[in-house]
Amino acid sequence: MGTPPVRFAFALHLHQPVGNFDFVFQEHVEEVYRPLLSALHEYGTYPLTLHISGPLLDWLAEHGPAFLDEIGTRVADGQVELLASGRTEPILAALDPDDRVHQVEAMREILRARFGVQATGLWLTERVWEQDLSADLARAGIEYTLLDDRHFMAAGHEQTDLDGPFRTESGGRPLTVLPIDERLRYLIPFRPVTEIETFFEARHAEGTRAIVLGDDGEKFGGWPDTRAWVYDEGWLDDFLRSVARLCEADVIELVTTGDVARGESCGLTYPAPGSYREMEEWTLPRPAALRIEALWANSDKEMEPHLRGGHWKGFLRKYPEANRMHKATLQLSRLCRQRGDPIEARSFVQRAQCNDAYWHGVFGGVYLPHLRGAVWRELACAEAALRTGEPLSFEVLDWDLDGDDEVWVHSSQFSAVISPRRGGAIESLTYFSAGANLVDVLSRRLEPYHADPSDAPSERSVAASGSVAANESVAASEDDPVAGIVSVHDRSIARPVPPALDPYALALFQEHVGGVEPDTLLRFELEGAPSVDGLAIVVDLRSTGDRGVLLKRYRFDADGNVDMSLTWTPTTSSGPGPTTSLVLAFPVSVESEPAASVSHERIITLARSERGFEHVDQGERVELSWPSELGSASVRLRRPA
Repeated sequence: MGTPPVRFAFALHLHQPVGNFDFVFQEHVEEVYRPLLSALHEYGTYPLTLHISGPLLDWLAEHGPAFLDEIGTRVADGQVELLASGRTEPILAALDPDDRVHQVEAMREILRARFGVQATGLWLTERVWEQDLSADLARAGIEYTLLDDRHFMAAGHEQTDLDGPFRTESGGRPLTVLPIDERLRYLIPFRPVTEIETFFEARHAEGTRAIVLGDDGEKFGGWPDTRAWVYDEGWLDDFLRSVARLCEADVIELVTTGDVARGESCGLTYPAPGSYREMEEWTLPRPAALRIEALWANSDKEMEPHLRGGHWKGFLRKYPEANRMHKATLQLSRLCRQRGDPIEARSFVQRAQCNDAYWHGVFGGVYLPHLRGAVWRELACAEAALRTGEPLSFEVLDWDLDGDDEVWVHSSQFSAVISPRRGGAIESLTYFSAGANLVDVLSRRLEPYHADPSDAPSERSVAASGSVAANESVAASEDDPVAGIVSVHDRSIARPVPPALDPYALALFQEHVGGVEPDTLLRFELEGAPSVDGLAIVVDLRSTGDRGVLLKRYRFDADGNVDMSLTWTPTTSSGPGPTTSLVLAFPVSVESEPAASVSHERIITLARSERGFEHVDQGERVELSWPSELGSASVRLRRPA
């Protein structure tokens, strides 16, 4: 008897984030998703496993119902198997267990209502794995999920053994996990079809039982260079004809991921936590990221799974701006349950948990103001719904779970978080009617892909302004037009010198004294408990240092107007007194008494994206200074109209 064909499960993941522009959704539907699925249908490349993220489903339900109907027909005909996920494509490992279950159950309900299916497989967002996920996924009705094969190899499995389903568990709740073949993920669609045929033929000759490919649909026309390669130059047609030939020759057999999951078990495993290789590098701070980059560049291929970077949650440490959004979702999810989990508020919280704005790699992510702004808009809507009719009040708690207390002031109109230990600053000030956080400004920092400002000028090879294309190497050339294309993960880039850097995460009302900004903020402590003064909440703070005592007072009214006053020991001679810094995501009225010396600066970041390097205007920094002999000053910040 001949060797049985390799069971090949082809899973596609289609996603656009909450807050992305309508034209981006439209372009991807018309130029990527529809042509890709149409070609698969034309060639009969079935069965196919498909995941459509919740935000994309929502957009299609409003703007492209006919496209969903086409998919529904193929689902009903048994040609397409649908995968569930979190409802709004969150990183499940970043949520509490109840939110994980609620997110997955909500997505499964959408698939039941729209397509009439009971989805038991799950697309794990960004393949971020923690072992306790298995119990929560099982509770939500999930039977299997897909993980990168490096999770398995890092746990001690050999690559040749990863040709079927494994079982894992947490707390005795079992889950089936399927290894995604990394080698195939980098072949499709970037390499010539002949290389892919050779791969399948070799695996068939080895007696491989099953291969799972789970990958982003955006690679088939949405990533740089891929549209011309995949469609115009005929790669997709060649690939689908090749798949048909391999099936006819009994080299492969097309199956769904569910078919693989129901196959004979490869036994018990406990996959290593983490994500794909690039993600584990991106989550690290610059020094560690550069070290792991060098290790990977010089390592033996067999050692790569054992060279681990960080976990996705490291982004919450790397980007305090992402951490503020994340902790706001945790706090509001908790409040939502305390208030009986109203459907509207829960929906807003879930949308705020969409993952894209919380991290940054080769795509813009946290650097994109419209994605962060969408998260804060959903959070504002959630908190407004939960605090309807609520009076002005406050809480003192470790709001962001870093070991230091913050002050959370809120009413039915606004929400503010003050951090005494980080400059006594207001780190978020969300106005519900505006649906925006005034402090939603990303600070400028040195990223691993930046050149150090002290590098020699010859190494600074990217221009200093405008949208800058990376110095990217592409394998294809006029002499070798079928050599393939380079994935966005593998493009070589010249490291640009970044704009001016910020010494700490910027916020609202951060003080320094003496005219020269130090590397660290003035540290404040609460001066007694916050209090109610008439119709206002008063928060008093004290900073004691070499230059004496600086007292700071906030007064919040129920509408979210803020008065901030400073008091210090005046000097007899003229000289610089305190300076307070405000970062503003949008214009508001700022008044000072007495009149201050004012400076303005735009906060411009230089970040890598799939298109190269882009300068992004994050907002404005305003500094107000007074002479030392005054001894006191105040600033009034008015709620936007």
